[in-house]
Amino acid sequence: MSAAVIARFALFFTLTGLLTVLSHIYLYRRIFRDTSGHPVWRKAGLGAMVALCLLMLGSRLLARVLPADAVLNLATLGWTWMGVSIYLLLAFFTLGGARWLARRSRSWRAVKSNPGASPPAPPPISEERRQFLARATAGGAALVTGGFVGYGAWRAFHPPVINRVAVRLPGLPKALDGFTLVQMSDIHVGPVIQRRFMDAVVAQCNALKPDLVCITGDLVDGSVPELGHAVSALSQLRSRHGTFFVTGNHEYYSGDEEWAEALERMGLSVLRNRHVRIGEPSASFDLVGVDDWAAERSGYPRRYDLTQALAGREPERAAVLLAHQPSNWREASKAGMGLQLSGHTHGGQFFPFTLAVSALWEHDAGHFQENGSHLYVSRGTGFWGPPVRVNAPPEIVQVTLLS
Repeated sequence: MSAAVIARFALFFTLTGLLTVLSHIYLYRRIFRDTSGHPVWRKAGLGAMVALCLLMLGSRLLARVLPADAVLNLATLGWTWMGVSIYLLLAFFTLGGARWLARRSRSWRAVKSNPGASPPAPPPISEERRQFLARATAGGAALVTGGFVGYGAWRAFHPPVINRVAVRLPGLPKALDGFTLVQMSDIHVGPVIQRRFMDAVVAQCNALKPDLVCITGDLVDGSVPELGHAVSALSQLRSRHGTFFVTGNHEYYSGDEEWAEALERMGLSVLRNRHVRIGEPSASFDLVGVDDWAAERSGYPRRYDLTQALAGREPERAAVLLAHQPSNWREASKAGMGLQLSGHTHGGQFFPFTLAVSALWEHDAGHFQENGSHLYVSRGTGFWGPPVRVNAPPEIVQVTLLS
């Protein structure tokens, strides 16, 4: 790993660590300090916030020294608390903003009714009233957070939805009209997503009776020894033409070379900047796979190389490109890729990040078409971080190719 990559990671973890500490200080003040003056309540709250903050900051270290069962439980607690804390912060900011606007509105109305007068001074607030408002705000934030996180956790662990799309692929032989691909993406097998989840999604895919299965990156968050058993469920996938995989950015964090070798042993074909012919000699198309786009700017030796992937390909043939990120779609379409299957964005995963991702990514989720070329960006089959899915349900995509 290059010095630039190490520096980038160090900056990222420093900033996220600082934000984590500041967030827990704020939550302690709003939930515990402001709602009661009782020393036992405040000490218990301080202890809980310190423990949860340390859990979030030290999760990687704990994973190295604790047994697997303990790691699973702590990871579930830590990631769930991350989702809870995010919604608590949003709820407090929203309710606090509403109170501020209400005060400003009263002041504005008073000035408007008496233009020559100075804005009235805010009335003094008794300690009892201040505490009542703090408790009401904390209670409201807890109710809102419980609703969002409860629904989001149910949606995250519930079976992914099956989204079906038909794509007219330029150059596809008529004999392959109706050929079906099933795409999974961004499963993020790790401390929380384990073998039981994988067995369930494999059963869902097999029930669709696909001609071919594609996994477009970010399959894992951990090493082969840690996650090999859970990931080996993929060896049970059944399709006429096999299962194909391309790397995502998280594979680079987890050991891309080791995982490529492990997946090949499990019976998956790993496409690293290369293409293969799918079908019979008289009726076939090219399946092209590239390494993740992020590796290009992160200094990894194996990186996105569409030119290499297309080397020796007959340009007039129909082609489907597997690329983890939708970043280079227009260039790929100019190179003859009639369909690109991608993921990476998670569709934002949960509100309000769904809005942020929609603003940052031109192609954030779903089916896009331009000049006869198609792109499908999956919201992901699993989840990363908080086990929460709100307004961005996990999905398995069934693509039917039309000639």
